[in-house]
Amino acid sequence: MTEPRKPIVEMPLRVRYHECDGQGIVFNANYLAYVDMAMFEMERALFGSHDEALALGVDAVVAESNLLYRAPCRYDDELVVAVFLNHLGTTSLIIDFEITRGGDLCAEVKTRYVFVDPATLRKTAPPASVREVYAAFLPAQAD
Repeated sequence: MTEPRKPIVEMPLRVRYHECDGQGIVFNANYLAYVDMAMFEMERALFGSHDEALALGVDAVVAESNLLYRAPCRYDDELVVAVFLNHLGTTSLIIDFEITRGGDLCAEVKTRYVFVDPATLRKTAPPASVREVYAAFLPAQAD
């Protein structure tokens, strides 16, 4: 039996009125805003802050996001965005996000980030110290 993944962070949030569309549900693009906020919370947990992560000589920019909507979220819902490391490549990483309400899965987001030099924004490999921090959260490989 496989153990459930442990998130790097779990960010609580409450849906605000202006995040909802005319149908009364969270407008689809706002889910990407939620995962972006959770990514900064992950940086805070791993490196202290976004600025401290940048000081290590690397930043991460979004290259691709895929969203799967499971259940609608509405105004005043209390959500949790859980952040999981899926893959760590040479110059990129894939983060999985699960957005839940009361333990029920509402949305899944898979985002590929590319590491870049903060000064030039050119793709680069992260320093070994950064790789080590992320590598500690890689999922266990099945035998």
